[in-house]
Amino acid sequence: MELDVVNLFAIAAGTLAVPLLAFMASFMLWPSVLIKIYYWYWRRTLGLQVRYADCGGYRFCYSYRGKPGHRPSILMLHDFSAHKDTWLSMVKYLPKHLHLLCVDMPGHEGTTRTNVDDYSIQGQVRRIHQFVESIRLNRRPFHLVGTSMGGNVAGVYAACYPSDICSITLICPAGLKYPNETKFDCQLQDLEHSQYTLSIPLIPSTPEEMEDMLKLCSHVRFKVPQQVLQGLVDVRIPHNDFYQEVFMEIMGESSRYALHEHMRQITAPLQVIWGKQDQVVDVSGASVLAEALPGCQVDLLENCGHSVVMERPRRTAKLILDFIISQQSMASGSNKKKS
Repeated sequence: MELDVVNLFAIAAGTLAVPLLAFMASFMLWPSVLIKIYYWYWRRTLGLQVRYADCGGYRFCYSYRGKPGHRPSILMLHDFSAHKDTWLSMVKYLPKHLHLLCVDMPGHEGTTRTNVDDYSIQGQVRRIHQFVESIRLNRRPFHLVGTSMGGNVAGVYAACYPSDICSITLICPAGLKYPNETKFDCQLQDLEHSQYTLSIPLIPSTPEEMEDMLKLCSHVRFKVPQQVLQGLVDVRIPHNDFYQEVFMEIMGESSRYALHEHMRQITAPLQVIWGKQDQVVDVSGASVLAEALPGCQVDLLENCGHSVVMERPRRTAKLILDFIISQQSMASGSNKKKS
């Protein structure tokens, strides 16, 4: 009898040990695989589904949750070298009944990448409009959110296609002429002087460079294990040539200040969210937008850097939702007065 009990414990321990050892081996040897599984699991937990939209041989990949309803749909545009899952930490704090869409930007992650595509800000704006029309998102005006490069694209989109938009949120947007310089601006100057022979801080190719990039983009210091840093690098390395191509495009003459050149054409209600400790694009850009568009709402976050969505997901979600609700209330109040 005692032998049977010992055997039973041995079998149970073996059963538990196998998946545990498999997990540990995966973590040590293939951290990039676990990162992909992690995103898949998080999307599933939050109720997001991945879909594709085909437009004349071009395919967009996006995740969505909910259906169009009383509140406007929300389309989110991620930043440079990121992907639709960038928004997961914020989506967690948004009501499940809202219709949310997170699209992979042109050439990023699951969206088509071609050697002849135009990855300038205007080129990306045209692609996003193609996506919007292909899924008929603009049957009703929607709320557009963009961060960093995605904020540059979102702002220019709102200027070029005003009838599509009911309101817009720009989070630490690129594309402005900032009164103050940042740490990244100094690095960029060194990069330009070297004629781009130095490595680009936003395109890491080693765990050490990945750690430096995280420190640059985040004021909050996350303790990231070496294996995770390696996994993040492994996921990105196959795409680094593409990222360099996009970086050169968006830093080019026609794109670098695209938002600045289009901001006065934005007619939709505008919300600006910025981390006060942003080291990539300076928070002084918020005052540039406020002066150009006096009616815009500015929300500055203390102890927060460039990665607002990662550092302050709950706060950011609340700010966006409150802004959308306030704009709806103002619109309905205005309609009642007219009637």
